[in-house]
Amino acid sequence: MSKSLRNFLIYTVIVLIVSLVYFIYAYTVYPPIPERETFLSELGEGFGEIGLWALVFIYARTLLKLVMGKGKLANRLLPDYSPPAISGLQQLLGFLNRTHVYVGIATVAVIVLHIALMGVPMNILFFPAVLALVIWQGLFGLFITWRYTPKQLKKFSYLVHAQFITGIMIGIFAYFGHLLLD
Repeated sequence: MSKSLRNFLIYTVIVLIVSLVYFIYAYTVYPPIPERETFLSELGEGFGEIGLWALVFIYARTLLKLVMGKGKLANRLLPDYSPPAISGLQQLLGFLNRTHVYVGIATVAVIVLHIALMGVPMNILFFPAVLALVIWQGLFGLFITWRYTPKQLKKFSYLVHAQFITGIMIGIFAYFGHLLLD
């Protein structure tokens, strides 16, 4: 196992353990969140489902790039990996690359709508953390694609936006946040 992959797994386990500790704390300290059955909350649940599938779509691109050995992340995590030569995967990756920006913009909007319509309590840190990370990803993704972004900001934005670790935090925090709601 490469050092980068091992560090990546260690990071994931640390975030998972810290989140689990905070989950136990929040579960025991905060009162249960009453479930509201309103039109807006039902609409928010629908946006949440769409947001989940949009995130799967976005991160499937990253996973496919890892499988195919493409990109800097693949080279860092799997330096000696030789990818399979499957043209169907190459076409799928091309499609995911072309639609990534549009799906990303829609994902940020849908997740922000989901959080707003559900009326989740922001005193539980999972919710503002997910909101901040999603906006963070969207903002730096915008700087990458925006034509008038200064070169230094564009370079920094790529480094910040293209981090798989942010996606891991979004997934873990969202999972534990939803467990607190259920």
